[in-house]
Amino acid sequence: MPAIPGWLLRHRVSIEPYEGDGAYGPVYGTPGTVRAFVDAKVREVRSPTGEQVVSSSTAYCPPGTAAPPGSRVTLPDGRQTHVIAVYERDGGGLPTPDHTEIQLV
Repeated sequence: MPAIPGWLLRHRVSIEPYEGDGAYGPVYGTPGTVRAFVDAKVREVRSPTGEQVVSSSTAYCPPGTAAPPGSRVTLPDGRQTHVIAVYERDGGGLPTPDHTEIQLV
């Protein structure tokens, strides 16, 4: 199956990609709006550094969505959160929807 079907992407999120730290804190790039399915479920996940952290939500987006760890995300309800980890989910030709999974603080 190709990319996750558009009819499943019922929400819109704004992603400001993390670009590093500046003199006054984190620096973010130009925000972009992406269609997504947001699952507001609390769960324990591992950060890219291997530590266990609590994720408050997960956004399922089209394949290739750019959201490096540390990026700022505005959810449909207006709440701002940050990216813990990003996973490209590719079924390798199996009948599963390919997508980008973004775990949020």
